[in-house]
Amino acid sequence: MKPQKTDSVRAYDAANRVQAYDVDMDVMHPLRSKMVAVALEALPFERHATLRGLDLGVGTGVFAARFLEFFPQATVVAVDGAESMVSFCKARLGELANRVEFVISDFQRLTDEQVPPAAFDVVFSAYALHHLTAAEKQSLIGNALGWLKPAGWFVNADLVIAADPGVERRIQQLRVEGVVARAKDGDDRFGSTAATRAFLDQLEQNEQDQPLSLLEDLAVAKAAGLSSVEVFWKEYREAVWGGPKIA
Repeated sequence: MKPQKTDSVRAYDAANRVQAYDVDMDVMHPLRSKMVAVALEALPFERHATLRGLDLGVGTGVFAARFLEFFPQATVVAVDGAESMVSFCKARLGELANRVEFVISDFQRLTDEQVPPAAFDVVFSAYALHHLTAAEKQSLIGNALGWLKPAGWFVNADLVIAADPGVERRIQQLRVEGVVARAKDGDDRFGSTAATRAFLDQLEQNEQDQPLSLLEDLAVAKAAGLSSVEVFWKEYREAVWGGPKIA
């Protein structure tokens, strides 16, 4: 039986969304590579350690690829509910896909057969958990701690919002201005600040974005049992945080 898909998963299973995903991410989230680099640098493992990683929401495989390159003896279980995205990811990874086991499933509904308990050294995610409510995120992080080996690490690179509405409005203004400046000429979606704002609002509605503030994210992580959670990097509306599983 195929896993039931949430609306946010369906949004990423559309062929046109998959094909344009990386190009659009470079326009809308130019710091993505920096975030992945920081997340990997934070991990305390030897570069040639035989690690097993779990990627929650693998998407086009950007984080998984960097993880496999950074740790050349590592393997990854890559989870995503969008079959189209997984197919694209396999092609994008090339030979690195030989070190990846793909699981097509909503990561909120994983079974022990798909993801065994205490089997992973690292559980990581990028630009995926902001689709969850606070309660769903807390539940998922709790599950992630169960999937980790003792002293394993959880790291997340994702969107956050400002706690103050006025600050959030200013950050959103800067966001829109940046997207317009980076977009290619002729892309009507980003041809003006008004068009860009309308596109981003519709996109976030379709994909059910519901990011929390950084302080709320940290509180959710601690409530889930990630007691040593730490912030490794933040710029405007993006952050990298995580920490070790404490026995």
